[in-house]
Amino acid sequence: MPPLGLAAIAGRNPGEAAPTARGGRSARAADVVREAILDGTFRWGSKLSEPQICAAVDVSRNTLREAFRTLAEERLVVHELNRGVFVRVPTAQDVAELYGCRRIVECAAVRACTGAPGELDGVTAALARADALAGSQDWTGVGTADIAFHRALVALGRNERLVRLTAGVWNEMRLVFHVVGEPAEFHGGYLARNHAIAATLAAGDPEAAAAALAAYLDDAEAHTLATWRQRSLGEA
Repeated sequence: MPPLGLAAIAGRNPGEAAPTARGGRSARAADVVREAILDGTFRWGSKLSEPQICAAVDVSRNTLREAFRTLAEERLVVHELNRGVFVRVPTAQDVAELYGCRRIVECAAVRACTGAPGELDGVTAALARADALAGSQDWTGVGTADIAFHRALVALGRNERLVRLTAGVWNEMRLVFHVVGEPAEFHGGYLARNHAIAATLAAGDPEAAAAALAAYLDDAEAHTLATWRQRSLGEA
């Protein structure tokens, strides 16, 4: 599925904050720009046009700059002095840290799986969504569904703080997926491995599932870093 575009994202996210609620308007602007980055409307490394975004979201430049500060804290944009605000290009170090974080959190959550009725519902729903998107050749959508699958794995740990803390990790991962490109090649091979992890959990062997997940994350990190080298992104 191609990116929605800024106008479409702004139109479907009208917000409910009163016009005088500056914090609410800033949050809404951040929501719109964030989604435009994560769906590929704003490509990694691209400069963000303040006039274009202000017009689409109907906010002042000061309000938009508040939104940009929020997104900079989320590591999705970067401000360059005398040049403006750009969609951040993750570095190889970012990739290593993201996968390192995921190994610690996801593998521990998978080991905590008890096999209780309904515990894997979120996992299986994410896989069903990914399968449907793969069937329609929407590989960017498969990448988003892949994130939903791994979020569901974290939820197995039954720790709401970890679920909230990893929200930024998933957003950064979506940005990384855009930089990697070639979504069919990247996500196609991992979808089958997601199914295998889920099947191992359903069979009541969380330790084996955690081991399979750790290997999966090792391979995905290596795959991603190989793309960085091919594109000569280095530590940019």
